[in-house]
Amino acid sequence: MAIQSEAANHVKVATIGGRPSFSYDQAKGKQYAVDQLIDFWKREINQVLADKPDLILLPELCDVPFGLKAVDWKAYLQTRGDQISNQLASIARTNHCYIAYGTLRLDEKGNLRNSAILLDRDGKIAGVYNKHFPTIGEINDGILPGVESPVIQCDFGTVAFAICFDLNFDELLRDYVGKRPDILLFPSNYHGAVMQNVWAYKCHSFFIGSINGGGTPSEIRNPLGDVVATSTNYFDYAVTTINLDSRVVHLDNHWGKLRTMKEKYGREVTILDPGRLGPVLISSESSKRTADMLVKEFDFELLDAYFDRSREKRMEALRR
Repeated sequence: MAIQSEAANHVKVATIGGRPSFSYDQAKGKQYAVDQLIDFWKREINQVLADKPDLILLPELCDVPFGLKAVDWKAYLQTRGDQISNQLASIARTNHCYIAYGTLRLDEKGNLRNSAILLDRDGKIAGVYNKHFPTIGEINDGILPGVESPVIQCDFGTVAFAICFDLNFDELLRDYVGKRPDILLFPSNYHGAVMQNVWAYKCHSFFIGSINGGGTPSEIRNPLGDVVATSTNYFDYAVTTINLDSRVVHLDNHWGKLRTMKEKYGREVTILDPGRLGPVLISSESSKRTADMLVKEFDFELLDAYFDRSREKRMEALRR
């Protein structure tokens, strides 16, 4: 469970990038495929349950068998129904954790959606996100793009989604920069490379990617874009603890203040410098004070405020 205190908001998160080794078998039928997927994801999720995660992320379209043709999507969805989602809800409820996963579904108007769903600790739907930027191929196959970008409240903080091709588009990124979710969840069939770092850094959010197999790593990044946990060629999952009680400040004008803070609070604060960037991540490790309290006590200027002040200074100089 997440530590429920005024500060040191530690959250145990897990990402699973498993990909079934089987493909859709027309001869064995759609229910056989559903049964295979249920068994597969039960085994995959079981790998991380011993760590008692607060949040588990699964990949894009994880409830659709590989090799299923677009013309068969709706017939498959009729067979699948809620079978896989009910199994995931049962796991979430039994293990008192959130589960986020990518799915193909029909919305209330019968439109095909490439979606991400967040289940809460009781197995109930906490939020739904529809992929904003399906590929041209997906749209041609009938996937309707989404228009809403919800920030979903959890008991440990807020989360938001981007799916696969979404990561290429600044429109959605700018939206999340303004909304500042604590965690960005990225179920995907592609990795995104440097774009994962960019989104984490621009949003000052932790970023969790679950990539649909193929040997591509599923990674967890901090708000500076650094990888803090990753799947490997041996293990298709990663689990780590992140501290959401963190703030980003620039080193400029803060060197002395950072030293003073560390000297005063020692192990009760963490200062993470990624190197070659300039900003650092300040985290409170104590229930006695929040990161915001530290910002106020030592008069730290948050990164965005510093950049805004720099813009104003530039304009002031240009007006002379």
